[in-house]
Amino acid sequence: METYGRILLIAMPAFLLLVLFEKWYGWRKGFDTVRNMDMISSLSSGITNVTKDVLGLSIAIVSYGWLVENLAIVSVPDGWMTYVVAFLALDLAGYWTHRIAHEYNFFWNNHIIHHSSEEFNLACALRQSISSIVKLFTIFLLPAAILGVPEKVIAIIAPLHLFAQFWYHTRHIGKMGFLEKIIVTPSHHRVHHALNPEYLDKNYSQIFIWWDKLFGTFQEEREDIPPVYGITRPVQTWNPIRINFMHLWLLIKDAWHTANWRDKFRIWLAPTGWRPNDMEEKYPVHKISDPYHFEKYDPESSPALQAWSWFQITACLLFISYLFGNIASIGMPAMFIYGLYVFLMVYAYTELMDKHSSAIVWETIKNILGLGILYFYGDWFGASRYSSLVTPLLLLYFVVSTGIVGWFVYRHRSTGPVIV
Repeated sequence: METYGRILLIAMPAFLLLVLFEKWYGWRKGFDTVRNMDMISSLSSGITNVTKDVLGLSIAIVSYGWLVENLAIVSVPDGWMTYVVAFLALDLAGYWTHRIAHEYNFFWNNHIIHHSSEEFNLACALRQSISSIVKLFTIFLLPAAILGVPEKVIAIIAPLHLFAQFWYHTRHIGKMGFLEKIIVTPSHHRVHHALNPEYLDKNYSQIFIWWDKLFGTFQEEREDIPPVYGITRPVQTWNPIRINFMHLWLLIKDAWHTANWRDKFRIWLAPTGWRPNDMEEKYPVHKISDPYHFEKYDPESSPALQAWSWFQITACLLFISYLFGNIASIGMPAMFIYGLYVFLMVYAYTELMDKHSSAIVWETIKNILGLGILYFYGDWFGASRYSSLVTPLLLLYFVVSTGIVGWFVYRHRSTGPVIV
């Protein structure tokens, strides 16, 4: 956890700078693909995902270490070839994990967040799941385990393999010539994120595109069919924590209410999007039927609300940077209390971005927890050793932010469609 946290201290600023650069570049070229609130939502999803990962909030049914120990029949030599084998094994495992996430109802819940943006940009690459608490797919690393690839090699390659999937989430790079035949390019991944019928459930590959060509899921981007981004059942919220569990909640409700006992069990591993007939009739869910004529989720937001949302996510980034840089000294169980604070913070300010009145409730709970931390620990997890101003500044923030959010909620209620 500590090592991964330190890696993220370097990776997060780099990703943020690239996201902001794409925003500037699009504005400069007259082709801005990044909306402010959508970007904040994407960055907030990234915050929750890395916080979950650093805190180790997941369980592997079968660990890779166990596979190597019990199933290895040979051992690859210690050298560059070991890393090549590990990278290829991870990429093949990634293809099948990705494909299963798209094709089965239950597993789609772990991936819906990544496709929930109705834009396609570098920021949406950071929309990663927090709902995958139980990891089932280590088994797809079986080829690497049989070859005896050491666990430490997988641990090094895995984050590099993940980070290498960031760059191709953009609309500013066209087709890339001969590279289109080898690696996943922005053109390939635009197809993958599109909800056009011609593009749905295509291009699952993560680094090398040849997996799609081998297994029959490849689709080239066509000039006559511009990709339209998002999912066919739009999420209609900026709150990434809500998005992470909304599909699962729909499955639970359908399984509970359907009169057909067979459907109560069938729904979980049915093709993604399948619902019992009686549920379709009694509780219809909005679905985009025409990808070229639908209204993107974009509730009107004032400059003041946008500025406050940027302030809140900046503060949140500072909070998690301190957590990642000091996780060893913070220790358990304090680091889980810290993680709870981060999740409450994200939930509160994204609820306000949606203009939900409940934002003041979540903001108040978050700030009471913050005040409680200062009271019981006498400090913000040792931060006062860097400056005596930390505690008074945090006290000021907890009080003032509650008042500001209350003011926004009051204005949204009293003005109706008129924005502050």
